[in-house]
Amino acid sequence: MLVTALALVLCLAPVHGQSPSATVVYQVGQVSIMDSGYLKPVSVGSSINQKQLIVTGPDGFAKCQVLSDGSTFEVYPNSKVVFRETSGDWKHLLNVFIGRVKVFIQHAPGVANPNNVTSPTAVISVRGTVFDVQVQDDDGTTFVTVDEGEVGVRNLTAPGDAAILRPGDSITVIRGQRLLGKQIDKANIWRNVLRVARDTVYQGAVQRGPGSTTPGGATAPPNSGQGDKGKPGTGNGGTTGTPPPPPGAAPPPPGAAPPPPGAVPPPPGGDD
Repeated sequence: MLVTALALVLCLAPVHGQSPSATVVYQVGQVSIMDSGYLKPVSVGSSINQKQLIVTGPDGFAKCQVLSDGSTFEVYPNSKVVFRETSGDWKHLLNVFIGRVKVFIQHAPGVANPNNVTSPTAVISVRGTVFDVQVQDDDGTTFVTVDEGEVGVRNLTAPGDAAILRPGDSITVIRGQRLLGKQIDKANIWRNVLRVARDTVYQGAVQRGPGSTTPGGATAPPNSGQGDKGKPGTGNGGTTGTPPPPPGAAPPPPGAAPPPPGAVPPPPGGDD
């Protein structure tokens, strides 16, 4: 009995030792959490606790790391997401009300790490993978895309089995409509290509810092040039010489003004 009790204590110790919070590891733009009924801005190093609502503005983006297992999730602009909404349920990672998240689940080789993400219409079950969840409207229409691994998607508002998605697969969950299997077609493939391109822009913005592309729109870096403009001794069309003045600049001053009418001309050179 003592051996059995000791074994139970050792098995439960890691669970009780897990931290129920996450840490903000990157943040840009307007990102807040709901704290005591008020929105509180967060920054790098801020903690996200159980049941806290994360809210991002039109230019807001945050990457958070789950302290219990090292998994990360990214919250994109105009999103509302609750972290670990159900106390004591270590598998329920996020509840996405609106907007988009990208989740990176960490796990040891050969060891599953069950998690799930929910939306108003869907439950997305994972065992160690990379995937996107986007709630597109107030009706809860949910678009799920898988980059790595495998996820199961079930419609909370309609009967039917879960759809299994693998890398490159995507599905749209609509309120009240049964899932009819993976919805992979040319439109969705191109949508995935555009999504990957957009993510690449985000990562570039993170690395370049201020003055680069931001989640709110594309902005060229300061003092960026186009083609040969700005190179010493080069003007428009690749010709050498002084470059023309920028649009709106005042023209260069003319030569010396002629003498006013009726003025006495200067005496000629030499003596009279």
